Amino acid sequence: MTLTVLNVAYPLAPVGPDAVGGAEQVLSVLDQALVQAGHRSIVIGCQGSSAAGVLIETPAEPGVLDEAAKRRAQRVHCAAIATARARWPIDVVHLHGIDFDAYLPGDGPTLVTLHLPLDWYPADALNPAREDLWLHAVSAAQQRTAPPGARLIGPIPNGVDFDALSEPQAKHDFALVLGRVCPEKGIHLALDAAKKASVPLVIGGKVYPYETHTAYFRDEVEPRLDDRRRFLGPLGFVAKRRLLNTARCLVIPSLAAETSSLVAMEALACGTPVVAFPNGALPDVVEHGKTGYLVGDVDEMAEAIAAAPSLDPETCRAEARRRFSLDRMISSYMDAYRALARLGTDSGQLATAKRARHAPQ
Repeated sequence: MTLTVLNVAYPLAPVGPDAVGGAEQVLSVLDQALVQAGHRSIVIGCQGSSAAGVLIETPAEPGVLDEAAKRRAQRVHCAAIATARARWPIDVVHLHGIDFDAYLPGDGPTLVTLHLPLDWYPADALNPAREDLWLHAVSAAQQRTAPPGARLIGPIPNGVDFDALSEPQAKHDFALVLGRVCPEKGIHLALDAAKKASVPLVIGGKVYPYETHTAYFRDEVEPRLDDRRRFLGPLGFVAKRRLLNTARCLVIPSLAAETSSLVAMEALACGTPVVAFPNGALPDVVEHGKTGYLVGDVDEMAEAIAAAPSLDPETCRAEARRRFSLDRMISSYMDAYRALARLGTDSGQLATAKRARHAPQ
């Protein structure tokens, strides 16, 4: 069964192999997997995106990303989805954005991946009436937080590409933070902990032009930077891989309920232990005292950063390979695509049969 799948990114974040966010990285992996398997992959993403399949690029919003910018981008996404559905026989539409309900097609087999904490979505968006609209979480921990009335299929856990990531190198004396720079990621706490531990810290990430994000960087992150605590900005895949393989540890000071923490899985695949607050799915990813440390405050985080070199990199790699299979993730998505596509075909055949039965003789 050859598929045509339309993957739709969050309107304000570019997708591709060098993307910063986990949702954008998952979309990029699925795009590549579809093409490699001989399917047709179509991707809708904003300017700056790249795709292995067909890319429908929407304009990037200039300036501050406020509510008006978001609404404009959502309208453009609606139009792009309609254009794609008119041009190609789309089997499945796959939505990845937190605002998916703003440009959700009115019919047709649709999959929605809920990459973010479930309480960040409108409650009614998690209770679809359509049988051809499936929503799912990305971890069992996230699924357990579903509100009453939510209709989700089973979770599809994230996975990482061990072969692409793993490049064993000598460890260097620095801790690492990777991700979006915004208040809920708590990067200022990692800076404080690294300073207490007297360990250099490198931060790779992107400051999106939301007013709260830029204010957070200006007021909380930038004043804490110095010669031993540096902000590198957004990183491509090659630079990220090098840092993940050479860091003494990855620090995840997130204050939000992490739904899966793709970056923690990537670090472990590189043989790098993870120091994190036990928020969301992180206790299911990090095995305390074996592949990292789960900590309660900045003082404990500093102690864990200092102790991280005592953990075995090969144990981290082995656990990542055993638990975070990319092939398993891709296979699960392909199964969902095929099931939805069959559902769409069956519905179409039923509608055709009904029209034929009621047609004038």
